[in-house]
Amino acid sequence: MGNKTIRVATDVGGTFTDLVCFETDQTTGKSTIRTAKSDTTPPDFEKGVLNVLEKGGVDPSTVDFLAHGTTVVINALTERKGVKVGLITTEGFRDTLEIARGNRPDFFNLHYRKPQPFVPRYLRRELPGRMTYKGVEREALDMGPLASILEDFKADGVEAVAICFLHSYANPAHEMAVQAEVERLWPEVATVSSHQITREWREYERTNTAVLSAYVQPVAERYLNRLDAGLKSRGFKGNPYIMQSNCGVDSLDAVARVPITMVESGPASGFWGAAELGNMIGEKNVLALDIGGTTAKCSLIEDGQVKIMTDYWIERDRTSAGYPIMVPVVDLVEIGNGGGSIAWVDDYAKLHVGPQSAGAAPGPAAYGRGGTEATTTDANLWLGRINKDYFCGGSVEADMEAAQSSIRAVGEKLGVDTDEAARGIIRIANNNMVNALKLVSLNRGFDPRDFTLVAFGGGGAMHAAALAQELGVKKVVVPAGAAVFSAWGMMMSDLRRDFFVTSLVDLKADSAHSIEQLFAETEKSAQSQFEAEGVDRAKVKFLRFGKFRYQNQEHTTEVLLGEGEVTAERIAEIEASFHETYEREYTYKLDAPVELVGIHLVASAEVGKLTVEAKPLGEADASSAGKGEREVDYATEGRHSAKIYDGEKLAPGMEFAGPAIIEDPGTTIVVHPGNQVAIDSYGNVIITLAH
Repeated sequence: MGNKTIRVATDVGGTFTDLVCFETDQTTGKSTIRTAKSDTTPPDFEKGVLNVLEKGGVDPSTVDFLAHGTTVVINALTERKGVKVGLITTEGFRDTLEIARGNRPDFFNLHYRKPQPFVPRYLRRELPGRMTYKGVEREALDMGPLASILEDFKADGVEAVAICFLHSYANPAHEMAVQAEVERLWPEVATVSSHQITREWREYERTNTAVLSAYVQPVAERYLNRLDAGLKSRGFKGNPYIMQSNCGVDSLDAVARVPITMVESGPASGFWGAAELGNMIGEKNVLALDIGGTTAKCSLIEDGQVKIMTDYWIERDRTSAGYPIMVPVVDLVEIGNGGGSIAWVDDYAKLHVGPQSAGAAPGPAAYGRGGTEATTTDANLWLGRINKDYFCGGSVEADMEAAQSSIRAVGEKLGVDTDEAARGIIRIANNNMVNALKLVSLNRGFDPRDFTLVAFGGGGAMHAAALAQELGVKKVVVPAGAAVFSAWGMMMSDLRRDFFVTSLVDLKADSAHSIEQLFAETEKSAQSQFEAEGVDRAKVKFLRFGKFRYQNQEHTTEVLLGEGEVTAERIAEIEASFHETYEREYTYKLDAPVELVGIHLVASAEVGKLTVEAKPLGEADASSAGKGEREVDYATEGRHSAKIYDGEKLAPGMEFAGPAIIEDPGTTIVVHPGNQVAIDSYGNVIITLAH
C-alpha cells in the first residue's frame, strides 16, 4: 500500500465479532480508524471473521499486521465440543484427575459430587518410571506397555493424547521421551505434555491443564488453520498473531501447539488495552470493566501493570469446584451479566438478572427475532437510556412491543408496573457488577476511590457512571471505539510469553546466585525460542517476578523484582517488598523466614505495535454535536430531560454536563445528572463525578 501501514485486529465474542482497522500514513503519521461488527457464526467462527473484514471494507491483501482473539477454546470447553482424550501418567497416579482437590464449595450438600473428569478412568493409563521432586531419576522409564496402550486408544476413538508425569516440572525427560515415541508410533494423533504448558508444581492442576489442552487442540488447530487458509485465499501475505490470555500475542503456529493459552484471549486484550490507555492519559491505576452481550468482566491494573496469575478455574461457582487451568491468565472476575442477560423472578418473588443470556439468536426481545424474555438491553430501551430509533447504531429496528411485554411479564410476577420492573432490572444488574468490581479491588486490599474506571464493550458505558457513583470512583473513562476496545487492545499488545518455573530456595543472601542463575537460564531459553521464530534478539525485553511465601505456607504471593541482577545486597530489598505486598493483600505480616517457590519471567518483543497520536484540543462548546433532547429514566435518580449528543461529532476539547446521553454506533454512554463530561485529545470521553 505504498507509504501506508494497515493494521487490523478481529475479536470473536459470544454475540458479535469485532473489527478495528488502523490505516497509518507513514509520511504524515496520521491514522484513520475503521470499526465494524458482525454476528458471531458458531460453529464456523472463521466465517464471522471473514464477514467482518468484508463489512469493514478491509482487503486482506493490503494488511500489514493482523491480530486475532477468539472464544473458540472457552466455548469448546464449556459446551463440551472437544475430542476424546487419552491420558498417560506415572504408575499409581491415574486417579489424580478424579481425586482432585477438597475445595468443596457446596459444603453442606451431602449429595455433592465432584465435577466429572474430562477423561474417563478406562482411558487413563500408566507407565512405570519416576522422577524425584528435585528432578533426579529414581526409577527408569519403561515404555514397554506404550504400544498396546496406543492400540487401545485407537480402538476407542481417541483423537488426542495428554502426557503428565509426576515432578516433570523439575525434569521433563520422561514426558519428552514418551511424547516422541507416541508421535513416532501414531503420527496422526494430537499430543501435548504438561511441561510444554507449565513448569509449576501442583500435580492435579498440571494434569488437568494437559488434559484440557489436548481436549481442545484438534478443534482449535482446525479453526486456526481454516482461518489462516481463508485469509490467504483472500490475499493476506503475513502471518496472523493470536491473542493469548496473558495480554500478549503469539504466532499462530505456537498457539496451535498449545491452544489452551488462549482460553481467555478476548478479555485479556481489553484489559491490556485499558492499561495501555491508562499509560497514555496518565492514569496508572485503573479499574477496567468490559460489559459485552453475555458477560461482564473486570480487572484491576496497579501502576500500569496487568496482574497475571496461573490459579485460573473454569465453571467454578457456588455449587461446583470447577476445573483448574494452569496457564498465565489475566487476573479477572467474570459474571453472567451483559446486555443479553435475562431477568427472571424466583419462587420467592425475588428478581435476578443473569447468568442466562439471550445471546445473538434470538437475542433480547427488542431484536424482534423471537426472544420473549426481558434482558438488560430491553430495560435500557424501555427507560429511554438507549434510543429506540437508533438501536444498534440504526441497524436494527427496535421491537418495542416485544420489549414491553417481556418486561411487563417480569413486573406481573413482582406485583409492580412495567417502568418499575425495568428500573429494578437495571438496579440488580448494576448491583451484580458493583460486587464484581469489589472482588478485584476491596477484596484484594485496594480502595476503588484511588482508581479510575475505564469502561468498554457494548454495554460498559451504559452502566459505568452509576457503578462509579456506588464505589466512590471520581473519574470514568470511556475509550474512543469502546464497543470494539478488545480488538483495539490487540493492536497495543507485544509478542509475549510467560515462563513459570518452580524452584524452592530460602530467601537468604547466599541464595542470590542460584536465584539469578534460574532467571538467566530461563531468559536464555526464551531468547532461543524467539530467535528460532525470527525475532531480533535486541527486541526482546524481560520482566522478572518472584513467587514467595512464608516458610511452611501452602500458597504464594507474587512480587515484581525490578531491574538488575539478583545479588546478595538486593535480597533484603526483595524480602521487604514481599512483606509489604503480603500485608496489603492479607492485612498482616509475619516475622518468619521467607522462601522463593518459583519464578515468573515475562519475555516480550514488539511486533508492529500501534502508536496513537494526540490531537489538539478545540472549542469547548459541544452544541454542534447535539441531536436534541429526550426524557430518560436514570433508574436511581428518576426521570430527567437529557441532552442527546452524536458521539461521532464530539471533538477533542468539547465539554458539557449531565443529564445527557452520547450515542455512538456501537455503544450508548449514559451521563447522569451532576456528571461533567470532557473529550480528551485522544477522543476518549472523560466523565467526572461529583461526590
